[in-house]
Amino acid sequence: MTQWIGSPEGGRDRGPRALARAWAEVLVRPRRFFRNGIAPADQAPGLVFGVLVALGAVAGRLATGDMPTFETGGVAPPFGLGSGLGAVLVLLGVGLFLAPAAFHLSAAIETVGLSLLAPDRGGVSETVQVIAYATAPCLLTAVPWAPLRVVCCLYGAALLVVGTAVRHRTSIPRAALAAALPAVILFGYGYGGFAAAGL
Repeated sequence: MTQWIGSPEGGRDRGPRALARAWAEVLVRPRRFFRNGIAPADQAPGLVFGVLVALGAVAGRLATGDMPTFETGGVAPPFGLGSGLGAVLVLLGVGLFLAPAAFHLSAAIETVGLSLLAPDRGGVSETVQVIAYATAPCLLTAVPWAPLRVVCCLYGAALLVVGTAVRHRTSIPRAALAAALPAVILFGYGYGGFAAAGL
């Protein structure tokens, strides 16, 4: 399911330079990126990208002291063990468990919607990749400024709709319906769009 195939047809290149190029491309030319930058059954580059975005966002919040703890309804443990150890534990939890689980849960939910709305849809692997790459703007949610977080989360939700429409060969309204609940989970709650907007 998460295999990294040797020579994907049309998938992303590997390495730090390719990740940076993918980040810029998905922000600037999303239709072209989602059309050419995703390969069926090649989830690994997309998952690595999405996990790195999540780690960057969380690391920024930890660095600025803007990460909610368990006590306040967030994901970070209280830092009684020392802030360095606590930060490492949070980053490990996000990178190894929370981010991949959130991408796959969101993809499963979106696949159910697509099964009703887009009979000519692509595979689940493509949905996971679309979701992971759509989080690109959320790297900037590391900045502790609520208006920027709201814009990043809205842009991420828009990228998810566009990517869904492109990869699953459906209209924007149908893609928006299929992507609505995953967008709420990822961008509203996961990246804090609702909290930043005061909702």
